[in-house]
Amino acid sequence: MTTPAAHLADPITASAATLRATGRAPRIAVVLGSGWSGLTGWVEGAVEVPYAELPAFPRPTVGGHAARVVLGRIGPHEVILLAGRKHAYEGGRADGMNGAIRTLAALGVQILVLTNAAGSLDPAVAPGDLMLITDHLNLPQLSPLWDERDDRRFVDMTDAYDPTLRSRALAASARQGVALHEGVYAWVVGPQFETPAEIRMLRTLGTRAVGMSTVPETIVARHAGLHVLGLSMVTNMAAGMATQTLSHAQTLRQAQAASERACAALAAIIQALQ
Repeated sequence: MTTPAAHLADPITASAATLRATGRAPRIAVVLGSGWSGLTGWVEGAVEVPYAELPAFPRPTVGGHAARVVLGRIGPHEVILLAGRKHAYEGGRADGMNGAIRTLAALGVQILVLTNAAGSLDPAVAPGDLMLITDHLNLPQLSPLWDERDDRRFVDMTDAYDPTLRSRALAASARQGVALHEGVYAWVVGPQFETPAEIRMLRTLGTRAVGMSTVPETIVARHAGLHVLGLSMVTNMAAGMATQTLSHAQTLRQAQAASERACAALAAIIQALQ
């Protein structure tokens, strides 16, 4: 585990102490993107803590992000769920989730599951489908590590999305009868949606899903020594691939429609992680 940037150390210590006082000792953490909040219903013995009581945590400004953590158990595992994330488009920086993820590492979390809502660039991956992230494209080339000052900032991103965790996720989904696509996720800053020309470019680069989150969190999680699993819920076909008008409201509607099935699949995946 690496040492967080000095300006975050005190908020992280305080946030970890508050979470530790709940009596829970989570090993698995999940960041809940749009449509994934229903996973909180799978938590046994749930204890809630608002982000406002955790000084290292962000204050999201996006609809659908509740800004609270939920601790408890899913199957055999102690978990902590983060309902709410800060995106780069909310302030122009990629480090909005640094404090939260550093707190998870300080708390003893070993596995971070990152979920999001995304647009599909593949006609075979339709709205409502789930995709396991195998790799990513950091298109803006922004980094949450720019404030780090030593050589540990040079993080190896080979297998950023842990191959063993991906194998277990695929097996668990197969047992549930849920199709889990696999592919590369491209991060764009937003908040505007992509143009058809940008989507054609991304398809040429091998992208299968595109969204406005997750990649900065993966980078800081790997820097903190966490193992990462990434899952996208497809909420729309990307620009130029369908006739619908893209909007955040439409994203939330489709995410809500797919939520129950997606969260059941994720609960099964979490129970299969080791």
